[in-house]
Amino acid sequence: METRAVSAREITPHASGFAGARTLLSVQSWRRVTRKNEESRETRHYLSSLDIGDAPLQRQAELIRGHWGAVENNTHWRRDTLMGEDGMRSRKPVLLSNVALLRNALLSLCAWEYGGHNMVSLQETMHRSPRLALRLLRAT
Repeated sequence: METRAVSAREITPHASGFAGARTLLSVQSWRRVTRKNEESRETRHYLSSLDIGDAPLQRQAELIRGHWGAVENNTHWRRDTLMGEDGMRSRKPVLLSNVALLRNALLSLCAWEYGGHNMVSLQETMHRSPRLALRLLRAT
């Protein structure tokens, strides 16, 4: 996805309903799917605690991309790829939050105990040898 334009409007925390909100950013993006010869455009809106003059708009767009890239790469991607998080069909917020916490705890345990190992191969090893998974739980 390529960003085309970023615009900003000053807002007040009271008007937005979010305590630290100072700026409303609108990011317009487009992408072209060459196989289908299709183009899609979308506008996404973000709240920022920065004042309009604190950083250039392009820098704020980079911060947004960096934030969501880190979220996707560091957390969600691992939980989804390794544990099928996107396959959960429940819409119960408490259940989803608790399962996400358990998944994060398991990923943290694995990183702590087997830091240098590839997570996918570690998961396959644990599937083949459940005793390894139980040993991980006893190690804490």
